[in-house]
Amino acid sequence: MFLKKDFILFVGIILVAILAMLLILPTWTKNGEKICIMIDGTLYGEYSLSQNQTIIVNEPLGYNKIIIENGAVYMDEADCPDKYCMKYKPIKNNSETIICLPHKLVLEVKGENNVSQVDVIVP
Repeated sequence: MFLKKDFILFVGIILVAILAMLLILPTWTKNGEKICIMIDGTLYGEYSLSQNQTIIVNEPLGYNKIIIENGAVYMDEADCPDKYCMKYKPIKNNSETIICLPHKLVLEVKGENNVSQVDVIVP
């Protein structure tokens, strides 16, 4: 059985959660300015999303072809066995990522307020 105080507390928690989502959501949906490519935790390169270009990553871990087109980026080709990275939709918003686990490659969209530092690398 719920008491009146329990109901008020429940509604209050729900309202706070909705308010928090409304405040945080706009920061996630802003278009990014650049794409950061990390390989095995090391920065491989940063590229502007405003220029259409093709980036070829040919490292000992594998081959990836990355396309930047119309402000979005996607993985066009990869020689990894599962090819999951090629199934991601194009990304363009802050903090969106495409990950190729076999090649230890991470594509992350960054904006002007994003920090491009790795917090912790766990072996």
